Amino acid sequence: MNTFESLRTVFNPRSIALVGVSNRPGSVGNALLRNTLGGDFDGVVYPVNPKHRSMRGTKVYPTLRAIPDRVDLAIIATPSTHVLGVIEECGQCGIGNAVVITAGFLETGRAGAALFRKLVRTARQAGVRIIGPNCLGFIRPPIGLNASFAARMALPGKLAFISQSGALCTAVLDWSIRDRVGFSHFISIGSMADIGYHDLLDYLATDPGTSSILIYMESLRDAKRFISAARSIGRTKPIIVLKVGRSSEGAAAASSHTGSLTGDDAIYDAVFERAGVARVNTIKELFNISQSLSMQPRPRGNRLLIITNAGGPGVIATDMHIAQGGRLAPLSATLREKLNQVLPAAWSHSNPIDVLGDAGVTPYTETLRHCLDEPNVDGILVILTPQAMTNADEIGRALGDLAATSNKTILAAFMGAADVASGTRALTAKGIPVYDNPEEAVTCFNLMARYARNQELLTETPESVPAEFKPKTAVNQRLLARVRDAGRHALNENEAKQFIANYGLISPPHAHAATAADAARRAAGFGFPVAMKIMSPDILHKTDVNGVALNLRSKRAVMLAFRQITRDAARLRPKAQLQGVIVEKMVTKKYELFLGSKMDPVFGPVILFGAGGVGVEVFKDISIGIPPLNMALAKRMIEKTKIHTLLAGYRGMAAIDMRSLQFLLYRFSYMIMDFPEIAEMDINPLGVDADGIVALDAKIVLDPAPPPRHAAPYRHLIVTPYPRELERTVRLANRKTVRLRPIRPEDEQLEAEMFRAMSPQTQRFRFFELIKDISHEMLIRYTQIDYDREVAIVAEMRERGVRKMVGVARVIGDPYHETSEFAIVVADPWQGMGLGNVLTDAVLSVARQRKYRSIYADFLGDNHAMHHILRKRKFTFSTGQNPVRATWVCAH
Repeated sequence: MNTFESLRTVFNPRSIALVGVSNRPGSVGNALLRNTLGGDFDGVVYPVNPKHRSMRGTKVYPTLRAIPDRVDLAIIATPSTHVLGVIEECGQCGIGNAVVITAGFLETGRAGAALFRKLVRTARQAGVRIIGPNCLGFIRPPIGLNASFAARMALPGKLAFISQSGALCTAVLDWSIRDRVGFSHFISIGSMADIGYHDLLDYLATDPGTSSILIYMESLRDAKRFISAARSIGRTKPIIVLKVGRSSEGAAAASSHTGSLTGDDAIYDAVFERAGVARVNTIKELFNISQSLSMQPRPRGNRLLIITNAGGPGVIATDMHIAQGGRLAPLSATLREKLNQVLPAAWSHSNPIDVLGDAGVTPYTETLRHCLDEPNVDGILVILTPQAMTNADEIGRALGDLAATSNKTILAAFMGAADVASGTRALTAKGIPVYDNPEEAVTCFNLMARYARNQELLTETPESVPAEFKPKTAVNQRLLARVRDAGRHALNENEAKQFIANYGLISPPHAHAATAADAARRAAGFGFPVAMKIMSPDILHKTDVNGVALNLRSKRAVMLAFRQITRDAARLRPKAQLQGVIVEKMVTKKYELFLGSKMDPVFGPVILFGAGGVGVEVFKDISIGIPPLNMALAKRMIEKTKIHTLLAGYRGMAAIDMRSLQFLLYRFSYMIMDFPEIAEMDINPLGVDADGIVALDAKIVLDPAPPPRHAAPYRHLIVTPYPRELERTVRLANRKTVRLRPIRPEDEQLEAEMFRAMSPQTQRFRFFELIKDISHEMLIRYTQIDYDREVAIVAEMRERGVRKMVGVARVIGDPYHETSEFAIVVADPWQGMGLGNVLTDAVLSVARQRKYRSIYADFLGDNHAMHHILRKRKFTFSTGQNPVRATWVCAH
């Protein structure tokens, strides 16, 4: 049984065995028995306890083997020392799923951790999938099942809640009942011996009863599978995470700047952004944003317009909005004139729009009506404070009716509790979320805006790279081998600059000098002025040992500086291996930037970019990215820094070449992708101005443990990069050559052009219908794929020097590598060349490599070419149906 089928059985069981039930009031076993028998669950419950014959009028079985019927799910609440035996018995009885409520594993120290590892091994050997241990259990309101020891039943609804903390689950449950928040699934996953976040995300993605997924997260183990699942699901169902546990370890001092510039929590932010996940800081925010995303359209930006009948709440909302990075929507001259016609002369004439304290239904509705037409408004917040003449119910109904006609994001803050309760109900009934105060509403709007921005980032078409990129990977491999052979784990500056130059990151002319005379000769060759820096693999922060001299303008100055630098380094770092100095042509750039990487134990390499120089750790104007980067992701990293304003041109200053800087980040990401042995890297300062970019200093620290031989490529990344190993060129029967390669996000325009070259029949064969024009949304679905879950091989030709996509075949796999779907299309001008056969073989080869168990393809009965291609490859065909289903079982 695969993970999906297992979870479907877990959350929709027909029969449950409760192992460890008890008559003792207050015990977990007693609560489990009371909850499962006392609800509306219409399945069969089998209590198991060898010391009792019956409980609560229900027969109790001594063992799992004694149960006469098939059991879908075992819920285990025995002492931890007995759990392994119960899991073994589950396997022997054919019970494939278990929820282990029992504590006493990872949370109890070394002995508990050892028992946890044994539990994992035992479950795998027995073929039992586990939720837990150390969990509360789960609740399924739609089927009336409370398979937990929580005291109350959750309300039914469309939210799925996943939590590592059982104690938090009970608090959230109480809160949700008070505020009438309902759930499709309420799941406590505990220590995650087996089933993890990614498994539940993939399952909940297919559940029609779930609209949003909420997660309380303390830690994340399988980051790669989490980000893959989240990126796949987030486009259709919002995922909102409350991550706690801010670590101090990640901020500890390290051997390069990168290690001290960021901690674990900042990396989580970057990972969630890359996954398209919304991150919140409180439980209230967790449910507020989920409610708002389910009720309202996502804002297109963060420009908020505030309508209020009291100045104070409007100012509070404004302050909170600006502090969170939001913007106030400007009032156009046209809007001001319209509002002058419907509001008293004393209205605020600015945003927030103060309609004044005595405003009734007409000022509110007319103001909202005109504001809904403003193109520069992304969201509207309506604030109401009850006055003696305020009819909250009437205003709420009117605003709700009007808001229902718009696709703008509209939120409300009706302040006054019981005085505005009827207005709150009227708005909520029309799909307008209402908050108790402006701060909550503004926070929710900004969370929605950030979530929408993250989703936009996932679907943004990156521009193509400015030039062909051919790194000298093999040269760098030999360089690192020499460093390791010398017994070192850090490159000296000369080696580091050679290393980055092989990936296109250029430094000023420089050379190694072992003596003062050699330094003077090198300097004269470059031309004055020059810079000089101590060279030592043991001294990474050169300024700490007075190891830098700038603007040296003569041979004599160079020789004096050489002696001073080497003398200070020897005095301050007596054990350091001194290799002389680096003499470098003095280059002055307007801006100093920082570019670095760090190997995180959970997330692999992360990239840091921002303002550089000696103050980099003081100002910490840094953004974090997750490789691989494309041009769009590189652009976002740059834009998130404060120094971006200067780089883009500020108050008449010349802007830098932003595309060149994006391309540099793109190349840097490939460098750390190709070399997993890099533990930390700094390029600081990275000099930039309108005339170009140069790396003025570079540090590279290697992991002391060498990378394992024959390891899978890119195993250290949590986002699988473009699989370059699948590229190849083939010659067709007509002697034309075609390049086969995986599809890229940058291929959107090529794919659109290929679509336009398809005849109506080819369209019908591929899509089962005629499509008038292919949309951006369809194109990003086809070009922006997760290489872990899908591979699309395109055939590319050149005609008169122009690249053309002439065909594409793809396999779309399930998350468990059980099955995959095959599809193929060749545009009409290039049919009849044998491309269909070539592309089919290419993707079937990938499917075999990935060990998919079977592949299926659906095609129309009159698509004879497809039938011929699949029949040659031993697919079996369904009969008597259209579309035809063809299936191929992979032999491994």
